[in-house]
Amino acid sequence: MQRALNRIEIVGNKLPQPVSLFAILIGIVLILSWIFGTLGVSAEHPSPAITEPIRAVNLLNAEGIQRILTSMVEVFAKFPPLGLVLVVMLGIGVAERSGLISIALRVFVSKVPKSLITFSIVVAGMVSSVAADAGYVVLIPLGAAIFKGMGRHPLAGLAAAFAGVSGGFGANFLPTGLDPMMAAFTQSAATIMDPAYTVNPLSNYFLMAASVPLVGLAGTWVTERIIVPRLGVYDGENDETYANTFSADEKKGLKWAGVSVLIILGLIAWMTIPNNGVLRGEDGSMNPFYNSIVPLMFILFFVAGLVYGLLAKTIKGDKDVSKMTAEAMGTMGGYIVLAFVAAHLVEFFIWSNLGSILAISGAAALQNIGFVGIPLLVAFILVSSGINLIIGSASAKWAILAPIFVPMLMLMGYSPETTQAAYRIGDSYSNILTPLLPYFPLVIVFAQKYVKNVGIGTIISVMLPYAIAFMIVRIPMFIAWILLNIPLGIEGPIYYTP
Repeated sequence: MQRALNRIEIVGNKLPQPVSLFAILIGIVLILSWIFGTLGVSAEHPSPAITEPIRAVNLLNAEGIQRILTSMVEVFAKFPPLGLVLVVMLGIGVAERSGLISIALRVFVSKVPKSLITFSIVVAGMVSSVAADAGYVVLIPLGAAIFKGMGRHPLAGLAAAFAGVSGGFGANFLPTGLDPMMAAFTQSAATIMDPAYTVNPLSNYFLMAASVPLVGLAGTWVTERIIVPRLGVYDGENDETYANTFSADEKKGLKWAGVSVLIILGLIAWMTIPNNGVLRGEDGSMNPFYNSIVPLMFILFFVAGLVYGLLAKTIKGDKDVSKMTAEAMGTMGGYIVLAFVAAHLVEFFIWSNLGSILAISGAAALQNIGFVGIPLLVAFILVSSGINLIIGSASAKWAILAPIFVPMLMLMGYSPETTQAAYRIGDSYSNILTPLLPYFPLVIVFAQKYVKNVGIGTIISVMLPYAIAFMIVRIPMFIAWILLNIPLGIEGPIYYTP
């Protein structure tokens, strides 16, 4: 297994970076549009209401080049994930850099009984995704320190935290920045088949929230039954002890930050629950609330982080707030560049009609061989997890896969939300196995603090049981969800009806 994964690492390191990969794919789409457009390739639309065939459009003729150049700024500015992610990250940036996220995780983990500590670490890892990378930087070393302070092997605590943060990626009780990001890509892909289709950012919320206790139990079982016995007794010389202490300012800040969160949630409930509430439509619908989720997430994290920072004295004035938000945006520089090329890749794919033609042809081929329904969804999950070993970015992979599989499965009667949920499961459990994960080297550094000779093979051998366990529990759960026709989330239907 180590030799196989080492080969994957070698191959993966030879792949271009995501930005370069998108640029290459843009070139491929343009060339294919020229070839298929010149050949007059077309496909019959499956809807009886549309009699005109869908024809491939050449984007390299005079008209296509004009369209590309004159629309370049607009395509980037209107790319759906861009604004959503940046707005959420402004609020999360203040909450994270003020110290609120860090101390909240520490309190959550430190206040639970010892019998529940492993379960709590795994669950806290999943919940930490509300703050993007905070779990990697804070919770993983914290998990090791907690186990060390309990007299247990610190690598077991590190593994439990890593499993929750990365292997349980996407499962969460709380909405995160990932939700609107994935929904925006899904909606862009869905419009290939249905221009009026909209995807709610919380369309997978029920499934993802229900996955938390299941993944937590699986992670706890693996830690206690496999990892702890395998690692044995820790005999290292590191004398670090985990100090479960908080300053008076930290306690005060956390208390009033919690109060601010409750007040904001109360205001949201007041504006949403009554039929005549501010966030209800004239017909009583919840659409205004659904469309306000991203701004509400921004306000919640921003206010809580601000209250904590002022009382804990990590924020001394408006300059500190400005600096925190600027630093949060600074960390998004790579994503902004990625969004630029991804926006054009998605748009060119739509303009060329290659997505529609490929989806129609692919769906027909799969239907002809009988490979449809749940077996296809499971195969898609496995394919996603395999691609995850060589391309780490969730948004990068989904930008590539969504325009193909979302329309294809819509033709088979599955909603874009179902395809998105399948992808999110496949994009989770294999995270902890790939050395190409950006934080994988950091995990090795954390582990080497306790065991000097830890390497890639050590981490993979420790994390492999978690990956297998999470795959075993999440795929059957997803299948059961489909068979029972349970809504995946808010406005998250299982099936698609044109």
